[in-house]
Amino acid sequence: RAMHAVIDRQKNHGMHFRVLAKALRMSGGDHIHAGTVVGKLEGERDITLGFVDLLRDDFIEKDRSRGIYFTQDWVSLPGVLPVASGGIHVWHMPALTEIFGDDSVLQFGGGTLGHPWGNAPGAVANRVALEACVQARNEGRDLAREGNEIIRRASKWSPEL
Repeated sequence: RAMHAVIDRQKNHGMHFRVLAKALRMSGGDHIHAGTVVGKLEGERDITLGFVDLLRDDFIEKDRSRGIYFTQDWVSLPGVLPVASGGIHVWHMPALTEIFGDDSVLQFGGGTLGHPWGNAPGAVANRVALEACVQARNEGRDLAREGNEIIRRASKWSPEL
């Protein structure tokens, strides 16, 4: 994550993240910070979703609104796990579940270590929130609309949350 600002966030030099992501995938990389949309790291939702698909999917249709400028067939080249981090915590979990789905890495640094009861309860809170959101999504519930209520209900069964 730290090197992105030097390589792909500069207006006058550097390379676009899309190029960096493709180079990583072609060289056998296994994970990269793909932007978060929520938390303290900026990123447009549609563009971030395009990056996530570019990293994970075997076949990506052209969709300029998501930063995919031509159809890409990766054939059997393994995907790359998108990583989200940067100021994320349990209240972001509905959005993170919706954006990143199942195959991703969610790094909760301060969102775990900053729990008032300590690190272990912070980890439990993150896991309970994730499982509640995944279950709600699998039941067909609208995470964008019902996310806060889903977290509140889960907290009744887990005091850490």
